[in-house]
Amino acid sequence: MSSTLDRILNTTREGLPALRARRAEVEQAAQSAPEPPPFLGRWDRARVALIAEVKRRSPSMGTISAELDPVAHATAYARAGASAISVLTDGPYFGGSLDDLRQVAAAVPVGALRKDFIVDELQLLEARAAGAAAALLIVRALTPPRLGELARFARQLGLATLVEAHDAAELDVALESGAPVIGINARSLDTFVIDVDAAWRLLTRIPADRIAVAESGMASAADVAKAAEAGADAVLIGTALSSAPDPLTLATACAAVARRGR
Repeated sequence: MSSTLDRILNTTREGLPALRARRAEVEQAAQSAPEPPPFLGRWDRARVALIAEVKRRSPSMGTISAELDPVAHATAYARAGASAISVLTDGPYFGGSLDDLRQVAAAVPVGALRKDFIVDELQLLEARAAGAAAALLIVRALTPPRLGELARFARQLGLATLVEAHDAAELDVALESGAPVIGINARSLDTFVIDVDAAWRLLTRIPADRIAVAESGMASAADVAKAAEAGADAVLIGTALSSAPDPLTLATACAAVARRGR
């Protein structure tokens, strides 16, 4: 039986021929796009950086916020102190789009992250054209050589990368890649089950000269504080914010948590 990630990647690859047919258009749009704000450029390093995510739905939870307004949420998160905004652009499984990214990137003063299942350089060009400051690269979705190729291409475009691992073997690959920003996702992309304790243990292995990002499983400022105790420099929170009755208050509290360092 194929995993959830396998199904998502298959769908992504099925869309690549149509994207390649538009290569010249995408390249031109990327070349003419204005320079985005630096990813995490407004991070106050005394505190844990909040990467606040715009998220409508997910394969594990279904609809999270059917009426979510990406720009309204993103601008509220930025006002609350978020250091960056993550925008899910996968349509079939997460209900996102490049239009969401384009609108958010144009509306907020902080860098926007394209959160998607990136397997091809053209997806990075799309991200740059839409105004992203960074893009997600998932170790589990790529071979180590392919991860390196995409990371190098992103740098050529002026895009930062968040390289995401879930287990110890994937973290080894992320570290060996030289990625300056490494995320530990507590959620398995095979089963979508969350194991926060295992993720926290992995955070301690990330050297102090890298930015360690805790992803998934956090729903409060207390959870962010626990991530900070484990060594997180930043946290990426999506579901809890998108489903919160008062996302502005939650974002403000999460963005105020003190950083502990490693």
